[in-house]
Amino acid sequence: MTDNQNHRKLMQHPCFSSEARHSTGRIHLPVAAKCNIQCNFCNRKYNCVNESRPGVTSAILSPFQALDYLKSVLKIVDNISVIGIAGPGDPFANPGETLATMELVQKNYPDKILCLATNGLALADYGDRLATLNISHVTITMNAVDPAIGAKIYPWVRFGPHVYRGITGADLLFQQQSAAIKVLKSLGIIVKINTVIIPGINDKHAAEVAAYTAALGADVQNCIPMMHVEETAFENLPVPTAESMAAVRLEAGKYIEQMSHCARCRADAAGCLGDSNSVEIEKLLKDAKILRPTAERPYVAVGSMEGLFVNRHLGEATHLFIFALENNCLVLKGQRPTPAPGGGDKRWEALAASLEDCAAILVSNCGENPKRILEKNGLAVIAGEGLIADIARPLLEGKEIPKIFTLSPGLCGAGTSCGNKGQGCGA
Repeated sequence: MTDNQNHRKLMQHPCFSSEARHSTGRIHLPVAAKCNIQCNFCNRKYNCVNESRPGVTSAILSPFQALDYLKSVLKIVDNISVIGIAGPGDPFANPGETLATMELVQKNYPDKILCLATNGLALADYGDRLATLNISHVTITMNAVDPAIGAKIYPWVRFGPHVYRGITGADLLFQQQSAAIKVLKSLGIIVKINTVIIPGINDKHAAEVAAYTAALGADVQNCIPMMHVEETAFENLPVPTAESMAAVRLEAGKYIEQMSHCARCRADAAGCLGDSNSVEIEKLLKDAKILRPTAERPYVAVGSMEGLFVNRHLGEATHLFIFALENNCLVLKGQRPTPAPGGGDKRWEALAASLEDCAAILVSNCGENPKRILEKNGLAVIAGEGLIADIARPLLEGKEIPKIFTLSPGLCGAGTSCGNKGQGCGA
């Protein structure tokens, strides 16, 4: 990519260019609930409507809910050119939800700019997927290149099945972030480095972050003053002054281009930078998270052994019970066979096609990959256990399912811990 092409790409994104911030809108789709690191300045209060900062959202959406919400917002906000995922956790701690959402967005809005904001810990393994999804801009929050300093910022880092603490965790994060930047630049993706400036911790270190990331090919750095957030380890530290931030940017700017117009957006921000979400957008977001049957999808499919309880793992279900709500009664409409194991992704594509009239599928659990494929095809996957009537009825009535019956799907081991033959979701 030439310098001119690089500059043009930078100028198209309001979070990367001050020239675009007043005319170009962006929307963040809050689909990434989990995070794989803990920062001493972060407190992720998902349902706070009165705070405007990263890690905050009024709702967590599934991929197909995010697409419906996006379509609704674009009908009332006409200047949104950028669609991104920025939490409230980390996109790659939630790779299934993130990738399924980006696939839906790319399919429906191929002309929009797609972007992600991440800590970079788990990004490197998804480089090829990002390239196929035409992700053009990625922000990596990198607060230290010295693990001794990083250890003061991050109490723990979760990578794979293990949790790492202290300098070990900080060094792992640094190595993974370095690999992520290299992967992104090899794909021609614009990279912005966010560095949260924490007085007494890394305020004298930001220039080293700038020099190091510039050498890896990063395009711009955004030095952000730490916000005062209650109930965090750093809640008693002073907030950087404007004068100290100017000095930090002046020194870091010797190595890499600086930006200073960051609005530190919520994970569900929509519109121009700095604008609060309107009442109308908040209502669209609230409505989007409630799963409702439609005229095209009036049914719900259930994984059950006997047709009374939700108690069947998706990977082992040989058939699904189909229910509808008729005259205020839950009615069994029949059973449908599931595709035989052994087809890989095609198995779940075929299942989605056979359930095109269903709004959701209820199972005791499932793997991450089938969940991603089914939701990409507009079929919500809800994991839980209990009486079918207690779970399916509120769903078909357009009400929220009581949380006592549900759990997070995609966390079961994806076939490694299934009963019976253990072929599970990966087959």
